[in-house]
Amino acid sequence: MSVLILALLAGGVIGLALGALGGGGSVLAVPALIYLLGFSPAAATTASLVIVTVTSATALTAHAREGAVRWRGGALFAAAGLVPAALGGAVAGHLPSGLLTAAFAVVAALAAVRMLRPTAAVPDAAPPRPGLIAGTGAGLGAVTGVLGVGGGFLAVPALVGVVGLRMRAAVGTSLLVITVNSLAALAARAGMAESLDWSVVAPFAGAAILGAWDGRRLAAKVSGGMLQRIFACVLLAVALFMLIDAVV
Repeated sequence: MSVLILALLAGGVIGLALGALGGGGSVLAVPALIYLLGFSPAAATTASLVIVTVTSATALTAHAREGAVRWRGGALFAAAGLVPAALGGAVAGHLPSGLLTAAFAVVAALAAVRMLRPTAAVPDAAPPRPGLIAGTGAGLGAVTGVLGVGGGFLAVPALVGVVGLRMRAAVGTSLLVITVNSLAALAARAGMAESLDWSVVAPFAGAAILGAWDGRRLAAKVSGGMLQRIFACVLLAVALFMLIDAVV
């Protein structure tokens, strides 16, 4: 099977997951780029940032038109992650491939386990503290910068539990945070981005954008809980495979 067809298929599947689940699908971009398309871990995380940025920015416009983006709270959260995302992006290119792969596998496994756990109701709490918001935003920015993932599986619960947003607004606002963090991380990797194989990255990203629209329609027809459990099981299997590959 040609590289172009593989890129289109992988991008479509990842976009479908993003559109159906509202976040988390991009975490499969890195293993797809490494094991299906032959990218090195450092190049895969950089390419993933490109894909995450364009898909998140596209989805952000749709959520903004629906009034589901809280710009003020999202801006503070995103601003706190700018420097950590840029630093993480600069550091990632100097990390050993095995370490980068293992770290990604651990984060992916944690994301899968979290998706398999039932979502607890968030009790009414005191007004969010700016320091806590900034610290959480900085941590998410660092993860985005180093590992090349959007972090929607981390941003959405953080925006609900720390910022106090309702779920619909948290999903839309997370796209703002992801887009800003991904752009900051990409800016720190400008030199690496120039060396990417754009004949693979561009169709991958295009297919992901189109797949995201189909995913939103799929979510209206199939139980969200069932989709999330299926995706989580696939993600956990991929994470275990990557972890074994990194340590063996």
